[in-house]
Amino acid sequence: MNALLLRTVSSRLFWPIVMLLVLVLINVIAFPDFLTVTVKDGHLFGSIVDILRNGAPTLIIAVGMTLVIATRGIDLSVGAVAAISGAVACSILLGSSDPGNPATVAVAVIVALVISLVLGVWNGFLVSVIGIQPIIATLILMTAGRGVAMLITEGQILTVDSAPFKELGSGFWFGIPVAVVIGAVIFAVAALLTRRTALGMLIESVGINPEASRQAGVRARVLLFTVYAFCALSAGIAGLILTANQTAADANNTGLFIELDAILAVVIGGTSLAGGRYSLAGTLVGALVIQTLVTTVYTVGIPPIVTMVFKAAVVTAVCLLQSPTTNAAFSQLRQRLAARTARVKEAAAS
Repeated sequence: MNALLLRTVSSRLFWPIVMLLVLVLINVIAFPDFLTVTVKDGHLFGSIVDILRNGAPTLIIAVGMTLVIATRGIDLSVGAVAAISGAVACSILLGSSDPGNPATVAVAVIVALVISLVLGVWNGFLVSVIGIQPIIATLILMTAGRGVAMLITEGQILTVDSAPFKELGSGFWFGIPVAVVIGAVIFAVAALLTRRTALGMLIESVGINPEASRQAGVRARVLLFTVYAFCALSAGIAGLILTANQTAADANNTGLFIELDAILAVVIGGTSLAGGRYSLAGTLVGALVIQTLVTTVYTVGIPPIVTMVFKAAVVTAVCLLQSPTTNAAFSQLRQRLAARTARVKEAAAS
């Protein structure tokens, strides 16, 4: 029993889940109706629903970021890509004669996502072909991307009046927020493609040892192109959700610091920044921890300006509990308990 408990504690998901439950408990104590979900006009409402909806863009980007980090890379440009995606969509809608036409919205969304995909291919090109370090390659687009978004919006906040476009951010499908549905679909597709096929193993092999993977016949360059393109596409989708929720494209603030939240979600979920093995389930828990933490700050009356401090504290605590030193200590404790159990059994048998 003790050995089972120690193995559970040693799991990468254990401490993130504990942290999530602690945050939920704090909210329940401060706001007893926190877990209450109501149905109004066939739609779900409640604090839990708000956390899922507001955390969906972070989760969507974090899914793509997980695969990038698994290849021993990182993408700092996702916030800028999100801003560009929203700016492109809003500029197309404002330039049309009928922004409320679903066909016009579809064109705006498709063009924005295609541009996001091209930006991801650009990142993949710099990393896999030119050989620039991922943090530098994506820092280029992170720095220039906001400027590009400002050029698209001409330095203005573009406000759009389009009901179909607004649905992406604040609408409901089958009573569930659209953002949550989109996030769930992207998570499920990524999980199926990487865990039900050999793709996940190939991504991990590139992250563990790129040269050995290449010599084994793995097309590492194609994989890098794929993961960076997928990460940028995820950022473009998240940018559309954020922009649609605000019904405006704000090049300066859309997706601001969301790359940090995405990286934090991945790290909290137990994926190593050194590449290799990764956990999409852990990323999901990490994204929920980040969004629940933000909600907790507002619930208990803490000034929002110190939110980053609490994020840092939570990440530090989880990382310390997940550190190799902590895992080694639990492993030694498990071995001592197993040895003591064996001695007790030997004594009883004699």
